[in-house]
Amino acid sequence: MSEVPAGLHYTASHEWARPEGEQVVVGITAFAVESLQDLVFIELPKLGDEVRRGERFGEIESVKAVSDLYSPVDGSVVAVNEALANDLDRLSRDPYGEGWLIRIAPRTSLPEALAGLLDAAAYRRLIEQEEHGGG
Repeated sequence: MSEVPAGLHYTASHEWARPEGEQVVVGITAFAVESLQDLVFIELPKLGDEVRRGERFGEIESVKAVSDLYSPVDGSVVAVNEALANDLDRLSRDPYGEGWLIRIAPRTSLPEALAGLLDAAAYRRLIEQEEHGGG
């Protein structure tokens, strides 16, 4: 089974969110990276763009599919991992570290912004269902 670190918050669309200071770092899970396989392109928002929870903020393309990326929280994009444009392998090597996508300054307090997202145990159950044809 794919790695599912404790302490992160997850979406059903396979993004993760990690609070850091007053910001939320966002990426896609190891399960998502493994499902997509050979990554060829990523489109991320620009600094200052507003993102809304559950809405598309970019896309990632592999040789077999194009997938939308969805924001786990409402807020403003305060950092973009520009290194990914030239080295998508970072995402495959380290989806929870060097492979982060964007940083968001949430519109509300962190606990409020992250409320309702899945914890590691709930996300693990979700991907188990998907791996066994239930999703």
